[in-house]
Amino acid sequence: MMSLLGLINAVIGLYIWCLIISAILSWLIAFNVLNTQNRIVYSIGEFLYRITEPALRRIRQFLPNLGGIDLSPVVLILLLIFARNLLNEYWPGTM
Repeated sequence: MMSLLGLINAVIGLYIWCLIISAILSWLIAFNVLNTQNRIVYSIGEFLYRITEPALRRIRQFLPNLGGIDLSPVVLILLLIFARNLLNEYWPGTM
């Protein structure tokens, strides 16, 4: 059971990093630092969009419209950190 909990903890950590990288990549594309005509940039961006967008879309339904500011990655990261801390609290030794 401890290995399963360790795996869940690792997956949560990887997903948090994917959210962070996705946000940074979207900023770099928005400010024309990276060009999506580059096939590698496009592939990485598409992969990150496909794995993060389903969770972010659900959170965006509940958040108010703040103009051009998207706080859904921050909210999701905070929820994932809460879930990770809850996991470590009830099953110590998994981290």
